[in-house]
Formats: sequence, C-alpha cells, structure tokens
Amino acid sequence: GGRPGSTAVDELHCAPGNAGIAEVARVHPVDAVDGAAVTDLARRVGADLVVIGPEAPLVAGVADALREAGFAVFGPSAEAARLEGSKAFAKEVMAAAGVPTAQARLCVTAAEVDDALDAFGPPHVVKDDGLAAGKGVVVTSDREAAREHALACDRVVIEEYLDGPEVSLFAVTDGETVVPLRPAQDFKRALDGDEGPNTGGMGAYSPLPWADADLVDRVLETVLRPTVDEMRRRGTPFSGLLYAGLAITSRGVRVIEFNARFGDPETQVVLARLESPLSGLLHAAATGRLAELPPLRWSDDAAVTVVVAAENYPAAPRTGDPIEGLAEVAERDAPHARVLHAGTRRDEEGRVVSAGGRVLSVTATGGDLAEARERVYRAVARIGLKGSHYRTDIAAKAAESD
Repeated sequence: GGRPGSTAVDELHCAPGNAGIAEVARVHPVDAVDGAAVTDLARRVGADLVVIGPEAPLVAGVADALREAGFAVFGPSAEAARLEGSKAFAKEVMAAAGVPTAQARLCVTAAEVDDALDAFGPPHVVKDDGLAAGKGVVVTSDREAAREHALACDRVVIEEYLDGPEVSLFAVTDGETVVPLRPAQDFKRALDGDEGPNTGGMGAYSPLPWADADLVDRVLETVLRPTVDEMRRRGTPFSGLLYAGLAITSRGVRVIEFNARFGDPETQVVLARLESPLSGLLHAAATGRLAELPPLRWSDDAAVTVVVAAENYPAAPRTGDPIEGLAEVAERDAPHARVLHAGTRRDEEGRVVSAGGRVLSVTATGGDLAEARERVYRAVARIGLKGSHYRTDIAAKAAESD
C-alpha cells in the first residue's frame, strides 16, 4: 500500500533462493515454473508484491496465475514474455513497431539455412528460436560450424552480423509509462580479450564513458517506447522489466535481443548505482503507477562486476566445492565491494558450496571505473574456489578513457 515509491519492506521471501539471499530473506522450496505452487506460497506468506526473476517462469505464465489470484506482480504475462521466449516473435513486434534491428530469417529446412547463410555472409549469427538460457547463439566465420548449429535447432533465426560495441539498457514499465535505467556493458566471452566460448556474461560495468550523452533518450524514443506501445496495441501489454541488448553500429542503434527480466551481470552494476529504493520502483510498475513516481536518483559512482565461474564453465561446470573467503570480503572490502551469490547453496555441514556455472558476482563501486576495478579485483582475489576462473580485463579499456 502507501504512496507510489513507498519503500518499507517488512519481510523478504525468496523461492527457491541460494546461500546468499538466505542471509537477507526467508527462503522457501518451490517449483518456480508451477503457477499454482507459487501462488500458494504467495498466499502463505501474505505477499504484497511478487517479483519474478527468471525467464522460464515468465514464459510458463506464472505471472498470469498470480495476477488472477489478485497479487501485484512485477513481471510480464506469458503472452508478453514471448518477446524473450521467441526470437521470431520479437522480430515481428519490432517490424510492426518500426524498431531498428538486424535483418533476419527464420529457417526450418536445410535449404533455408543454406540460403540465409549465403545471403548474409560471414560472420554468421545463428540463434536457436526457443529459450536456451543465453547459450543458443553461435557467432562464427566458420560456415560449417554455423550450419551445424543451425541444423541442430528445430527452428533457427539466422541474421546479419552487427558491428560496433554492445550496450545493455534495462527499462521498467507498467505497460504505458517507461522508465529507463542506466546503461551498462556486459562481457559475454569466457576468457580475457574476448576469447573463448560465449557465456551468460562474465562481468559488466556502468557508466559507459565512451557513450553519447543522449544514448538513453535515443533508445527510449526509437526502441523502448515503440515496443511497449506496440505490445499494448496488440492487447498484450508488457509490464515488468524490458531489457534491450543493443549494438551501437556504424548505421545507428540496433536491437540484438530483448529480455523480459533483469539479467546478470549487468543488473548488479546498474542497481549498485541506483539510490532510489528498488522496492518502490517495482511496486509502482506492478500497480500501474509509474507515471506518479518521482524521477529516479542515481549515484555518480562507477560500478564494476566480475563473475567467478566454476571449473569447466560454460561446457560442464563442476559443482559442490566449498567457497572460501566470503567472510573476509564482508569484513575487509565492505561497503565498497560485496559478493552476490548466483550458483551457491549450503551443504549438510553448513558450508557455502558451488551449485552452478556462474557461482558468484563480485561488485564494487568507486569514484571512477579505475577505482571500482581496483576494489573489485582486490575482493575477487580473496575468494577461493577450486578450479574457478574469472576475467581480469572487465572494464579495462573503458577505465582508460574514463
């Protein structure tokens, strides 16, 4: 209740959660894609606001089940979440809304795949049409490898390669009003110097010293508002978090993809700079009151996040190993640096152990990117996890120009 942007959070519940969030929230076991189970849990804890994090529950319609039961929900309906769940649907919406994106073809047969690969030429961009947890995309100049990936998918989108740096921009919307957050840049490749396989993201930073001052306004006018307007026009309004992955090309801003939720690791650096209470922002979006919300307040600080990944990530990450050094970071690096958990759990002995490919993201703030980098890598160095790896060059180039 209360006025838009009111922020008192009395209780925080999380399902299914991990070892990190368990320190600030009560965690509950739940099947996250089961709308009835999630609704039942929301009733039991008396939730005033339900925030849905991952894409699978959104695409499965968990937000719809909660809304039907009368809960305020931050997260789009199953119909609106197709913006992330289907690359082909997203292309169709962008075409209708006049949003600039890469030219693309949806291919089902081998002949269509060959035609598309020839039409666009190398480097080849081949995307599985369905949800693939950030791993469905292959970018390669090797035609055979591109063809092989394409033929392994049921439906595949092949598109023109976009040159230029990538930018991530999150926006919060209630289906009408769109409130953009601050831009960030994410590092997708596993190894330093953008070598190695694609991952879900190995680190990020914000702000972008090299970006034009009017970047956010341009993206709001050409991408975010037209997309939200088009979804509303279709009778399937998009309410929640709309993420635009963008390429700043020689021909202007182009959309690479949309996501229907906050994504790691960009969320960590963006929210580290947000001074307005997050709970008030999400509640205003969930209750259709974003237009009444006062403008967001942002810190001038820079933020850098570095992901600590498990041995063999992204191929076959090793799990179950104890993680050392967390208490030391909390003691010696706070408040400037902190560890956010991703793939962790507590084992029978109460130790925090790895439970996923991207295990932790360490985030630090500083007066500029150089200071934030120094702080984040000092904290990362204290963490011990057998076989783990991280990139040492997150924000390095940007820090030089900052």
